Amino acid sequence: MNILIVDDNPTNVIIIREILKREQYTNIVTSASAREMFEHLGLGEPDAIARAKANSFDLILLDMMMPEMDGIEACRIIQQHELLKDIPIIMVTAVGDSKKLAEALDAGAMDYVTKPINKVELLARMRLALRLKHEKDWHKERDQHIQDELKLASLVQHAVLSTPIHDPSFQIEALYKPSFELAGDLYAWYPLGEGRYGVILLDMMGHGISSSLFCMFIASVLKDTVTTYVEPEKVIQELNRRFNQLHIENQLVQYYFTAIYLVVDTKYKRIDYVNAGHPPGLFFDDNGEVTKLSTSTFPVGLFDRIEMESRSFHYEGDGHLVLYTDGLLEAVEGDQDVQLNFLIDQLKSNHHLDKNKIETVFFEASAPADRDDDKCLVWISLNEGADN
Repeated sequence: MNILIVDDNPTNVIIIREILKREQYTNIVTSASAREMFEHLGLGEPDAIARAKANSFDLILLDMMMPEMDGIEACRIIQQHELLKDIPIIMVTAVGDSKKLAEALDAGAMDYVTKPINKVELLARMRLALRLKHEKDWHKERDQHIQDELKLASLVQHAVLSTPIHDPSFQIEALYKPSFELAGDLYAWYPLGEGRYGVILLDMMGHGISSSLFCMFIASVLKDTVTTYVEPEKVIQELNRRFNQLHIENQLVQYYFTAIYLVVDTKYKRIDYVNAGHPPGLFFDDNGEVTKLSTSTFPVGLFDRIEMESRSFHYEGDGHLVLYTDGLLEAVEGDQDVQLNFLIDQLKSNHHLDKNKIETVFFEASAPADRDDDKCLVWISLNEGADN
C-alpha cells in the first residue's frame, strides 16, 4: 500500500506520517510541492516510466493550500492524465469555506479531511478511498480480461471466413468492417466441382456478442450443408432447420438472419439463387444491364419451415456479381431506392473490384451512431474468355 503525502508544512507531514505508521501504513512518500508530486507521479516521463510510477501509488493526501500551485489546481492536472486519474485524492485543508471544498471535489478529489488532523476521521476516509480504488482496479482488470477475450474471439471469427479465389473464370473476394469487436455478418464460398461454386452471405439480427455466437454456430455447419445439399432451396431449408434447433428457454428476443445463397455455374453460364429476406444481390453484364437478385422467401429462423423455389438466370460474356449487407448503405442518405441506385451507380463501371474506391465510398464513411452496423461486400468477377 503506497501513499503519497503532499504538504509544504513539514510539521503536518510528520503528524500524518506518524499516524499512518502506527496503523501499519509503512510505504509512504512525501512531497513538499505540487511540482515535486508531479515528479513522483512521472508526469513528463516516457510512457513506460510514467505508467510504472503512476501504478506505484494507491492514494494521495494533498494539501489544499500550497505556494506556487494549490492543491485544487494540482488535482485538476492529475485528472487530465489517463494514467493518474484513478488514483484517489483526499484533500487536507484548514479551510472551512464550503465553496472551496466544493471546488476541490469538482476538480476530482474523492474526499477531504480538515486540520487539525483527527486520526479516526483520517483513517476512516482513507479506508473508504482505498476500498473504492480496489474495487475500481478489480473492474479495470476484469474489463481488460474481457477485451482480451473479445480480441481472441474476433481472431477466431475472422479465421472461419473464406479466403479469396482467383480461378480463370471465377474470382471472388470480400471487404468487411465489423461495427464491434465481434460481428453478425458471415460470408463463405466453396468449390462444388465442374466449374460450380456455392456462395453465401448472411446478416444476423443485431450485432455484438450474441449475434456473433449465432454466426459461429452457422459457420460450424455451413460447409457440410452447402457441399451436401448444394441446391439453393435445400441449403436454406437445412440452415433454417439447424438454426431452429438452437432452442433457448425464456428467450426474450427471437433471433433470425437474412441470407442470399447462390450457385454459380461457370460452365453453363447459369446462376441459381435464393434470397431469404436479404438486400438484393446485383449482377452487372457486359451491356451495362443490372439484374437484381431479389427476395424470394422469409429470413432464416422466423418459422419452423420455409417453402421456396430457387430462381435462375443465364449470363453471357464477362460480368460481375455483388452481394452486400444493409450496413453498407448507411452512409447514403435517403430511402432504400435512393440508396440502391447510388450503390448501382458506384459498382457498374468495372467487372473487377476496385478496393480503394469501394473502401473510400462505403467503408470509410461514418454512419450515424444509432444506425452503425457491420459492413460487408462480396465481389464475384466472371470471365467469359477463360478456359473452363
